[in-house]
This record gives sequence, C-alpha cells and structure tokens, in this order.
Amino acid sequence: MTSEPIAPSAQAVPRLGLFAQLIFGSRWLQVPLYVGLIVAQAVYVLLFLKELWHLVAHSFDASEQQIMLVVLGLIDVVMISNLLIMVIVGGYETFVSRLNLTGHPDEPEWLSHVNASVLKIKLAMAIIGISSISLLRTFIEAGNLGTTRSNFTETGVMWQVLIHITFIVSAIGIAWVDRLSDGGHRKEAGHG
Repeated sequence: MTSEPIAPSAQAVPRLGLFAQLIFGSRWLQVPLYVGLIVAQAVYVLLFLKELWHLVAHSFDASEQQIMLVVLGLIDVVMISNLLIMVIVGGYETFVSRLNLTGHPDEPEWLSHVNASVLKIKLAMAIIGISSISLLRTFIEAGNLGTTRSNFTETGVMWQVLIHITFIVSAIGIAWVDRLSDGGHRKEAGHG
C-alpha cells in the first residue's frame, strides 16, 4: 500500500496555544472598522448623487466656473471613495483574512501584490490626489479673494498649499524608506 503525499492545502493547520489564538484572533476586532468604512462609502454615494442632482438641476442657471467647481467636488468624492475601497479591501486582505478572489473576473489588479508597504504608498498617492483636487478648487475660488463670495483668506490658501506640499514630501519619504527597506531585503535574499 503506497501512501500518497498530502497536498499542501490539505495539510493540517498548526495548532496554536490559547494565548496565541487570542492574539491571532484579535485581528477580527477590525471587522467592525471595515463595516464602518463601508457605511461611510454609502454616505459618499449619497453625497455624490445629491451633488450630481444639484449640478443637473441648476446647470442652466450656473456659470461655467460654478459647474467646474461642482464637477471638481464630484471628482473629489470619487477619489475619496476609491481611497475607501483601497483601505477596506486591501486592509481586510492584509490584516484580517484572505478574500480568495484569485481568478474572479472582478479581482482588482492591485490586490494581487498588496501588502502593508504597498498599501501605505497607494494611500499616500490617493491623499495627494485628493489634496490636489481640493487645492485646485481653492485656486479657482481664490479669484474671488476680497469679495463677499470668497470662503478663503490669503493665509488659508497659503496653509492649504503648505499642507499639500507636506503630503507630497511625506509620500516621497514613505516611498524612499520603503525602497531602502526593500533593497535591504533583496540583499539579504541574495546572500542567503
């Protein structure tokens, strides 16, 4: 009687001690956080639909600049929504449990190589994109500085630019540290 080798997926899962089970199982405490982000996603969908309805209903009364500002607001909502999806799907897959989407026709391309490091860089880039849209809206509205229609002060615009630059510098720093870290791993793997 020959014994066939056990397939890797059929091998027994190592048994953890009680304390190890508690620590490892604590990752499931994040599930309500991801559910909360899904609710926030639904709120953004409602906000998008409300703004879209406002745009359509008032498009004949609005100036081109007002339409552009509303469209930039819609783009901003979409970018924030994309950020939420990256955090929900990527975070759950990285920190809680596998989604087993391999081979699914709608599997996001970025999900196949997501890890905490890639997620940080993608989030940093998404935040820069959101900040860019917000800054563009500010610059368009800044033409009204000194009028009663402006919601911005020169100091407020300056602070928004500085915050945007800080986001860019932070993203460069994150990518640089990640590259240094990844280079160290490659060197270790090469010598091993």
